[in-house]
Amino acid sequence: MACTAETLAAALRAAAAVIAEHRAELVDLDRAIGDADHGENMDRGFTAIVSALDSATPETPAAVAKLAATTLISKVGGAAGPLYGTAFLRASVKLGDAAEVDGPLLVEALRAALEGVQARGKAVGGDATMVDALIPAVSAAEGASGDGVAAILAAAADAADKGAESTVDLVPRKGRASYLGERAKGHMDPGARSTALLLRAFAEAAQ
Repeated sequence: MACTAETLAAALRAAAAVIAEHRAELVDLDRAIGDADHGENMDRGFTAIVSALDSATPETPAAVAKLAATTLISKVGGAAGPLYGTAFLRASVKLGDAAEVDGPLLVEALRAALEGVQARGKAVGGDATMVDALIPAVSAAEGASGDGVAAILAAAADAADKGAESTVDLVPRKGRASYLGERAKGHMDPGARSTALLLRAFAEAAQ
C-alpha cells in the first residue's frame, strides 16, 4: 500500500500518542545523561503537529512532512526540534509533488532524513545519538525497498530498536551527554529511543 497525505497524517497522530505514552520514560532517560527535557519537548512538538493537522489538511505527503518539520522547529527546544525538523524537511523535499509514496520513494525520503540529521548535528555512528538508531534503520529500509511501505517501516523500526539499545554501551561523543564521558555509559540515548519509538509508531500505522 502506498502512503498518501491522509495516511501520513494518521501516522503522525499515532506517533504523537506514542510519544505522549512514553513521555516520562524519555524524561528519565534524559535526566540520567542530559537536562531531562527531551520527553517534554517531544511531547510538546508532536501535540503541536496534531493541532496543526486539525486546522489544516495538506494535500500531499510532502506538505504533511513539511508541516511537521516547521512545527517541530518552531515549537521544540533543545537539539530535538532542529534535528527532527531537519529530518522531516529533507524528507519532504525528497517526496516532491508525489500524491502517493511507494516503497522506493519512502526509502529515498528516509535516507534524506538521515543525511539531514547528520548534516545538522555532525554526528556519526558510534557517537551515541539518534543517528545510531537512524543509520541501521535506513540500511534495513534499503534492504527491504522492494517489499512495500509497511514492510520497509517494520524493518526500519526493528533495526532502530537494536540501534537504540546499542547506545547503552557507547561513550557519548556529541551533545550534553558527552560532558559525562565514561559516566554516561550504561544509559540509552534518549534521542535514539525517541527515533525508535517514532519509527515503530509509523510501522504500526502502516499495518
